[in-house]
Amino acid sequence: MSRTELDALVIGAGVSGLTTAVCLAEAGLRVRIWAAEPPERTTSYAAGAMWGPYLVEPVDRVRVWSAQTLDVLRHLATNPATGVRLVSGIEASRTPAEPPEWGNQLDGFRRCEPSELPDGFATGWRYTAPLVDMPVYLRYLQGRLEVAAGEIALRRIDSLGDAVGVAPMVVNCAGMGARGLVPDPDLTPTRGQLVVVENPGIADFFTEDTGESPDLLHFYPQGETLVLGGTAQSGERSREPDPDTAAAIIDRCAEIEPRLRDAQVIEHRVGLRPTRPYVRLEEQQLSGARLIHNYGHSGAGVTLSWGCAFEIAPGT
Repeated sequence: MSRTELDALVIGAGVSGLTTAVCLAEAGLRVRIWAAEPPERTTSYAAGAMWGPYLVEPVDRVRVWSAQTLDVLRHLATNPATGVRLVSGIEASRTPAEPPEWGNQLDGFRRCEPSELPDGFATGWRYTAPLVDMPVYLRYLQGRLEVAAGEIALRRIDSLGDAVGVAPMVVNCAGMGARGLVPDPDLTPTRGQLVVVENPGIADFFTEDTGESPDLLHFYPQGETLVLGGTAQSGERSREPDPDTAAAIIDRCAEIEPRLRDAQVIEHRVGLRPTRPYVRLEEQQLSGARLIHNYGHSGAGVTLSWGCAFEIAPGT
């Protein structure tokens, strides 16, 4: 496929870029992704990742995008090859709290009885939500893009101007890369670190509502493995795992589930969530081409991915 044969160029191969490219390609457009790094090196690979529109704006648009994505993920959960499963578990708070406004969208959503909560927790909810094994899911999206005749090329660019003339539509899904490409000084990293361990037999997820604390607590079962989290360190840019942070993550999770204290560590994952005051999904002109920005999803990239892509590729 030569440059002149392209209908759309997508910048970025994380979950937003791949999902957008899939929607465009399946709508019949000739699509290529330019990515500075392959999907397995993106922040998306390092995500937890469970559906939930947490701490992301603007609320009205997020409501629509997240609901559309929830519908798709529920459908994908019927196919084990996608890496998406519907998993039950508990979200709990150490202080009295109101249920999340999106709770009624989830199957089995109910308030926990006090006896269901770990010691020290005051409130909690049980529900069933899509849980995504990101390495598997990203490979699924790549395969789906390939079937639709889309392709990925590793190419690092210095500005969005480098894409002028390549295709009549350019979609900026560069995540944190958009800070320099746009440029966008409102975009800042929120560092997330996870620990992947052997699953000692845990079937339900657990997540704590930690508010705006940088120290998160959750564990997500992915079959034979368990993903433990995590962190939300604003402004931190290091993508190297920190041993002390990993130890603290394991300690926090083991307080809830003691079997995790001696679980075999398999992998460490670190990603930089692209955070800004609100998700940027809007169109502008770039030297005669349509430029569509689709970035700034913070920790809700998976949760908003299909809804945002549908807005870019209507009718898909």
